[in-house]
Amino acid sequence: MESTVAASCTVTASGSDDGPALLAAMANSACPTVVVPTSTTLNIETRLNMTGVQDKNLVVQGTVKFAANLPYWEGNAFYIPFQTQWAFWLLGGKNIVVNGGGTLDGQGQAWYDAFAKNSSLTRPILLTIYQANNVTVENIHMINSPEWVNLVNEGENVTYKNITISAVSTSKNQAKNTDGWDIYRSNNVIIQDSTINNGDDCVSFKPNATNIIVSNLSCNGSHGISVGSLGQYEGEYDIVQNVVASNIIMSNAQNGARIKAWAGKNVGSGIVKNITFSFFTESNVDNPVVIDQCYETSDSDCEKYPSNTYIQDIWFNNISGTSSGKEKAVVASLACSPGGRCSNVNVNSLTINPPSKYAPASYSCANVALSGNSASLFGACTTT
Repeated sequence: MESTVAASCTVTASGSDDGPALLAAMANSACPTVVVPTSTTLNIETRLNMTGVQDKNLVVQGTVKFAANLPYWEGNAFYIPFQTQWAFWLLGGKNIVVNGGGTLDGQGQAWYDAFAKNSSLTRPILLTIYQANNVTVENIHMINSPEWVNLVNEGENVTYKNITISAVSTSKNQAKNTDGWDIYRSNNVIIQDSTINNGDDCVSFKPNATNIIVSNLSCNGSHGISVGSLGQYEGEYDIVQNVVASNIIMSNAQNGARIKAWAGKNVGSGIVKNITFSFFTESNVDNPVVIDQCYETSDSDCEKYPSNTYIQDIWFNNISGTSSGKEKAVVASLACSPGGRCSNVNVNSLTINPPSKYAPASYSCANVALSGNSASLFGACTTT
């Protein structure tokens, strides 16, 4: 049910599908502020198309919960062509704020269990910022996303602050592909002061993500802060440029600071340029520092068909902590395709220790042009 008071609309639970009332409130130009009050849990049974919104503040104090009706969402969620994604909710337009201290709930457990039985299941993204300019999302809890939690798709000037993300299964079936953020074809994005507990990338910079700042994040259980993967699709030219990720706590993770690009036959091309990972504190991380320019590619194919995604001007600065020992003594791996595809890679103040039974730390790399003092640290590397 929607009520209007003093230029704000309050949307409360109706006992059925609350999606239409929320859409109507967001479309109402007489209500610059839309409130979901603390006592309310909105039940969203149908998809939310909020594209074209302008000058709107959505104040979520209660909960916006997406119904776990898998057959409906499989046939009706919004299709995102990149990597065959789907979305519950498209939020786009200009000058939008989402805040209020409340919760967005994707009811992911039903999806985690179903995906374990059917890996072709299409699972929706919790919140997609789509073709939007000047958006702030702050002071929001995001829980139980079926797949990616946030996607910024063709956005400009988008900021996330004080976000708490949890996507953890309560059964034996893991919550998979639950990236905290994916940035795609977007410019000037800031993600800061947030806590993420999930089962895939904490933040991933997808093709054509430029001018990104990520800072003051605590990531647990993730696959790291990742550039890529890039160069996946033949005929596509991918760019990730001017990215800073700093002051990151990375715990119990598969990766820490990572760059990944495809090699092999019939892949795309692109460039990764001016990327800085700095002041990472890592604990129990399998691969604390990674460049993988042969992502999802065999060694033989990578040799025959090197990556067409060039990597240059990279800094790994002030990265400390412990590895898990999964790679034994290796705490950093810089593996580039042959042929000069990686250049000006800088590693400064890397103090990662493996478990004592594998000490001292060692470093693995191939076909990478190291700069500055990095070469002395990675003394066994093959450089180009």
